[in-house]
Amino acid sequence: MKRPGKLMILALAVALVAAGWAVHFLYGWYGPGPLAKDISFLVPEGSSLSGLAPELEKEGVVASATTFKARARLLGGSAGVKAGEFTIPAHASASQVLRILQGEEGVTRRMVTVPEGMPSIMVYDRLMGQKLLTGSISVPREGSILPDSYDFQRGESRAGVLARMQKAMDRTLAELWEQRSSDTVAKTPQEALILASIVEKETGKPSERKMVAGLYSNRLRKGMLLQADPTIIYPITRGKPLGRRIRQSEIQAVNDYNTYTMTGLPKGPITNPGRDSIEAVLNPAKTDALYMVADGTGGHVFASTLEEHNANVSKWFAIRKQRGEL
Repeated sequence: MKRPGKLMILALAVALVAAGWAVHFLYGWYGPGPLAKDISFLVPEGSSLSGLAPELEKEGVVASATTFKARARLLGGSAGVKAGEFTIPAHASASQVLRILQGEEGVTRRMVTVPEGMPSIMVYDRLMGQKLLTGSISVPREGSILPDSYDFQRGESRAGVLARMQKAMDRTLAELWEQRSSDTVAKTPQEALILASIVEKETGKPSERKMVAGLYSNRLRKGMLLQADPTIIYPITRGKPLGRRIRQSEIQAVNDYNTYTMTGLPKGPITNPGRDSIEAVLNPAKTDALYMVADGTGGHVFASTLEEHNANVSKWFAIRKQRGEL
């Protein structure tokens, strides 16, 4: 039997070395990485994989920035990295790390929520209290923010998040204004916003919004006082809870908001109304109701005459007395 020649042995050795290198190269891409525990990794806007690789090495996500880039060029495709905050799990392979940075998995969404009816001073407190945001803001204009949940990135500016909230309100108000019915008493989008803020604060039942809007629309048409309690509270607390019963002196106070001592609408919104309250004002219920009083369940009883209203008030006082509130 003929022995293999030196060239064949050399070729075999080269092939084995190449195969070993290929296995090592692939294992370094698909095998477990060196990261000891889960971390959050921030990718700023405009970042590139080449720019991020040294930071990945520094954080212990990859063993070598150079080999990570080389493997990514050959095996990772052409998609770029995306800005955002990403969760990279412990021992993530280099392949998984790249998929995460390309936005295919592991995105951490951070949210700040503005509930319907939250006044601007409390939105300010919420944004300033979010430690992952940067910079400072002033108390926003009342009624300028659309209640919703907004995502943000670690290190994003508070001004940037606030701007998105305000753009959402501008966009929503313009859209709903175009869809308004002929029954609305609002002559301008600002008037719609003001009345919607009162509706928002006056009822906690979504099903009542259009009815409450219809009632206040009727009172405005007749030149009656709106007599909305939240308009008494707003000049005192800027929309924060009063924490006590309204005083008689506060009911009689004369200012640009108190609808117990002035006809028409207040000079501005008293909170940030949600989409449904704005829509209710622009498309109110067809009703002859002029009065309402609480019914003890979180809703209201409506009446079209003072006599009927007084009877409903008596029932409400009886409920409160039974509860021990009077």
